[in-house]
Amino acid sequence: MNAPTFDAIVAAPFGALGVRVDGDALAEIAFLPPGTPAHAARNALAQRAAEQLGAYLDDPRTPFDLPLKPAGTDFQRRVWAAIRAIPCGKMRAYGALAAELASAARAVGQACGANPFPVVVPCHRVVAQAALGGFAHARDGYLLDTKQWLLAHEARR
Repeated sequence: MNAPTFDAIVAAPFGALGVRVDGDALAEIAFLPPGTPAHAARNALAQRAAEQLGAYLDDPRTPFDLPLKPAGTDFQRRVWAAIRAIPCGKMRAYGALAAELASAARAVGQACGANPFPVVVPCHRVVAQAALGGFAHARDGYLLDTKQWLLAHEARR
């Protein structure tokens, strides 16, 4: 993914966050690898999202107030709503969320990986029972490093 496909790219300690807007709603936030250059916002909503993401990177207790474009299946939206209810600095296991939603841990993990609004919908707070688990459909590399950074960032506050 290169800079022209995003309406803003926010530099982050773990890489960058790409912001895509569709009309009057946020359509996507994407984790981008280390070395991705920041890109100034192209519109007011992208600027608002970039400011809120930057504020979160300074203080993870910063709330988000962004219009999100409806996305995902009914099940995915239920998972994402449950994830948004996890307080900053806390974690939930895939299995615990699955039990709450009368589903399977693997299905919850797949919904987490399909989350179009990471950080705003904090899927990094969902972990395996006895380990970190995957992140954004990855088991290693910069995405797993990103999950570790986000959890440590929230634990420090």
